Amino acid sequence: MRERYGQAKRLASTLNLPREQWLQLRQLGIGSSDAAASVGLSPYKSALSLWLEKTGRKPAEDLSDKAPVFWGTMLEPVLATVYAEQTGRKVRRVNAVLQSPQHQHMLANLDREVRCGRDGNGILEIKTASYHSAPQWEEGIPVAYQCQVLHQLAVTGLDWADVAVLIGGQDFRIYRIERDDDKILDLCEREDGFWQQVTQDQQPSPDGSDDAGRALSWMFPRDQGITLDLSESMEANSLFGTLLALRAKQDDLSLLEAQTRQQLQNILGTASAAVFADGKVSWKKTKDRTSPDLDKLSADYPDLLPQYSKTVEGSRRFLIHTARSAA
Repeated sequence: MRERYGQAKRLASTLNLPREQWLQLRQLGIGSSDAAASVGLSPYKSALSLWLEKTGRKPAEDLSDKAPVFWGTMLEPVLATVYAEQTGRKVRRVNAVLQSPQHQHMLANLDREVRCGRDGNGILEIKTASYHSAPQWEEGIPVAYQCQVLHQLAVTGLDWADVAVLIGGQDFRIYRIERDDDKILDLCEREDGFWQQVTQDQQPSPDGSDDAGRALSWMFPRDQGITLDLSESMEANSLFGTLLALRAKQDDLSLLEAQTRQQLQNILGTASAAVFADGKVSWKKTKDRTSPDLDKLSADYPDLLPQYSKTVEGSRRFLIHTARSAA
């Protein structure tokens, strides 16, 4: 008899599952680690990048050799044991890809299932965070991880989840997320919208993030020397006008920032730093450094430098030319 995890269907076992089959399963829907990206709330990945992966245009990056992922995987069983000892609850592995019966494109992998007679069964999501990430946890669980856990609660139908995080290698915390049907409904509707874009092959709009910029560079790495005439396009001209207005504001703000910074530098004079009611500034000379004099090297040994040169691939630059500058 197949085990069930709340209301979720057990789509496939992950025991001894080859990576290629695992990747094929991920293409069937939105996993819990995809949830924040699919609704535009991930600080690391845009909906556009996720869409490129889910439509098969671009392979998902293999993160297994990244240090944070490696240590997260290695420490997961240790932190699960610590959680069980501190809470007195029983935890067990869930070696399966789970699927929502209502939204079949919503998939989930759980780090652990928690067996708790008093509160009913729940979910344990395990995280590791660097010392530098600690401020993100001071006001609770970061939004991206809240999306991940709400997605898991949506798939399983369970009522609660604990997020256990080890920060900086020694600060162990446990946060509780209770089921919130309004938030889950909103998340499901937004994920449905993203998955509709995948199935209908409709590209999401770029969201202004660095990752969306990288996605566009990947999609369109080279230009073909063609000039589009968009002078009659209301939408394109509206966007261009907005861009010019934003650039003008940015220039004004940059000038104001420079003026303010210079006034503070004038106050500091030869001082190295200054303390204010709300913070601190420093103005220190960096250490001298030695760098090769390529001009002299090329003049003295003109045949040598080309032997140690390499070609760096160019990238597309987005430049703005107004009617005045073009004239």
